[in-house]
Amino acid sequence: MRLTRRAWAEPFKIKMVEPLKMTTAQDRERFISEAGFNTFLLRSDQVYIDLLTDSGTNAMSDVQWAGMMLGDEAYAGSANFYHLEEQVQKYYGYKYLIPTHQGRGAEHILSRVLIRDGDVVPGNMYFTTTRAHQELAGGRFVDVIVDEAHDPACEVPFKGNVDLTKLEALIHQVGPSKIPYVSVAATVNMAGGQPVSLENLRAVRALTAAHGIRVILDATRAMENAHFIKKREAGCADRTIASILFEMCSLTDGCTMSGKKDLCVNIGGFLALNDFAVFEEARNQVVLFEGLHTYGGLAGRDMEAMARGIEEAVQDAHMEARIGQVQYTADLLLSVGIPIVRPTGGHAIFIDARRFLSHLEQTEFPAQALAAELYRESGIRTMERGIVSAGRNVETGEHNTPKLELVRLTFPRRVYTQAHCDVTAESVEDVFQRRDSIRGLRMTYEPKYLRFFQARFEPKPAR
Repeated sequence: MRLTRRAWAEPFKIKMVEPLKMTTAQDRERFISEAGFNTFLLRSDQVYIDLLTDSGTNAMSDVQWAGMMLGDEAYAGSANFYHLEEQVQKYYGYKYLIPTHQGRGAEHILSRVLIRDGDVVPGNMYFTTTRAHQELAGGRFVDVIVDEAHDPACEVPFKGNVDLTKLEALIHQVGPSKIPYVSVAATVNMAGGQPVSLENLRAVRALTAAHGIRVILDATRAMENAHFIKKREAGCADRTIASILFEMCSLTDGCTMSGKKDLCVNIGGFLALNDFAVFEEARNQVVLFEGLHTYGGLAGRDMEAMARGIEEAVQDAHMEARIGQVQYTADLLLSVGIPIVRPTGGHAIFIDARRFLSHLEQTEFPAQALAAELYRESGIRTMERGIVSAGRNVETGEHNTPKLELVRLTFPRRVYTQAHCDVTAESVEDVFQRRDSIRGLRMTYEPKYLRFFQARFEPKPAR
């Protein structure tokens, strides 16, 4: 009998493999305890399937690896810089390029150049490193995302949209001169990889232009956002991802970019701008903190791999496979009742730890506890995106308590097979079946900045 839906397969074949190490339950119990129940502190050789992040963990193509052999390692004027600049201008449309070692290098420089003490930076939900750099520069982040983004069960297609009423009210409250730029992420990581629509971006551009305020795009996963626009927004079904990406960028004044995500490289990022005066100051800053303006902390070969990744990542077949793998696994989890953020995001599945571990209080770090338990169950590494990631209020010192308490299963591009997806779903289901036995955690060590990377925990006593 013929199936009603034909089987789907990745648009690539495997040329080289990297062995994975299997561990025992006894091993994992010891490893996670030694890591302070923080999956960031596990060693990679203790991990079976690594879904911690898609940042720099992707598989490069043969074309990208070939480009690595063409690295021009000249200190000044590397040919690879000019190729990268050409690709950014072609696919993103910005005039000026500053390469950085990764996305947070671009965030750091942008914040130093544009933000002054007392400034306010509105954005469609915070991201950890972005907000940290804004605060270190003397600014204050204000969330202006739509309310639906804070509801994991809400099914609206563009939960990453900026709430124009909130943004306009903030502009009137603090004044345009106190807003150096509006930060728009595409997609919104902390909301579950949720996209912003073209319609919303156009409206944000119109509102900010009326007040002389810049818009800066976090373009880290903008190509995935373009895919969602193609699939979900009226009038975009016949457009290419490349054309949608170009229009998204045309509605902004610049972008920060971590090439380690969409562009499938292991290291690299950039700051791209249209305003020459801002570019000139940022170019001066990159020399202080990253490297010369034609390499920005990168080897020539890394810039070449990123330049080639830009062209590969806008191919529709690539993005169908990338997001299709995430959706496949999400459907498996939903079929057995696992509570996840809906609709499914582009780069990851976000488990709703509040509903998964409903017997725990948020101050017992349920997402952190669940991430540790998933590792202990199967050797699969995930990460917390909840109260630990949210950090503390800079004025009161109290925990920030986000409405979303999530565990992120992040899929590196072109790395794992459908069988790995099946194993992952089965492991999550096994933990779900015994969820009531999972204990909360207490924090035993807390670093000053970005505590989720290095904090340590221990299980609370059984009730």
